[in-house]
Amino acid sequence: MARILLIEDNADLADGLRYNLAREGYEVRVAHDGPGGLKQATEWKPDLVLLDLMLPGMSGYDVLQALRAAGNGVPVIIVSARGEEADKVRGFRLDADQYVTKPVGLLELLERVRALLRRRGAIAAGDEAPIQFGRVIIEPASRTVTVNREPVTLTPKAYELLLALIRRQGAVATRVALLKEVWGTAGDVQTRTVDSHVAELRRKLEENAADPVHILTVWKVGYRWQG
Repeated sequence: MARILLIEDNADLADGLRYNLAREGYEVRVAHDGPGGLKQATEWKPDLVLLDLMLPGMSGYDVLQALRAAGNGVPVIIVSARGEEADKVRGFRLDADQYVTKPVGLLELLERVRALLRRRGAIAAGDEAPIQFGRVIIEPASRTVTVNREPVTLTPKAYELLLALIRRQGAVATRVALLKEVWGTAGDVQTRTVDSHVAELRRKLEENAADPVHILTVWKVGYRWQG
């Protein structure tokens, strides 16, 4: 089981990320300040660190600099609201592996985590089991989808939306919740964007897009998945 250290002072955000990372099968620890994060990164030896920049006691930049100065090469993904080019350049100069600007879609972040851990050998691509329903097979490791063993091309957001629905295991997802999870925000994207991507999924995956049996509409609420 890969270990992930989350260094984030926003308690609500940290709890949400911890929950979703744990659902993916990772062992997760959280530090809410810079010194605590540096201590856990040194002593617990995680396989990957998700690092905020604006932290109490010690900035994320200082945490990263201290890790690298000590020869600690743990993969680090900076997850920060600071999106200026100068902030990103500084992070990469301190040897961050990736830099993600908040708000970020949950599925995008999970995919970045998986990809980086795979490259570092902390998880194997084969650890991610295929998902099958009816004629459809999804291979999360390669992000491929087939219908009747024929490859189907989905846009990146349609693919992420599909996984977001499946991972709810039948629970209803509102359009706003899906916007936040897949697009990272509900502010500058319209809810009809979700509808158009659902239409794409039905058109390509359902036997009859006009009478879907897997991607169901919940009237005046949103959508749910039925395997």
